[in-house]
Amino acid sequence: MVVAPDQPPPEGFALHGRTSPLTDPWAPIYARTTPQAVVLGLWAREPHVNGRGFVHGGLIMALCDNAMGLSCVQAAGGEASMLTVNMTVDFLEAAQIGQWLTFETEFVRAGGTLAFAQAFARADGVPCARANGVFRQVRRDARPAKD
Repeated sequence: MVVAPDQPPPEGFALHGRTSPLTDPWAPIYARTTPQAVVLGLWAREPHVNGRGFVHGGLIMALCDNAMGLSCVQAAGGEASMLTVNMTVDFLEAAQIGQWLTFETEFVRAGGTLAFAQAFARADGVPCARANGVFRQVRRDARPAKD
């Protein structure tokens, strides 16, 4: 199924306001905020696939990472930024062009400086990847050290 460039997202999703040089080529990316999490979504299109025509695992990993980090920030009350310390991903099924992809997080717990989350990437509701992440909380004004 080919998705029209102006295909609207499902109800409850709006354009994701946070952009980055990594994700800009994948736009439009949509978000739905719940009390527990930030859910990201996009229509799988040609720029999202690998040479075999499946949605690239790197895109799935990056958007799981984004969804988990944003959800940890929300769970922390929006007072901190999150840096990924560790992330594992299990790929369960191939996602195809034309499918609606969602990246749904479950916040697991927060410790003193670490937060833990898990996410499922779903293609038309079918799980295609499972991710687990550990994030370090940092003050919003803190900058990473330069080498």
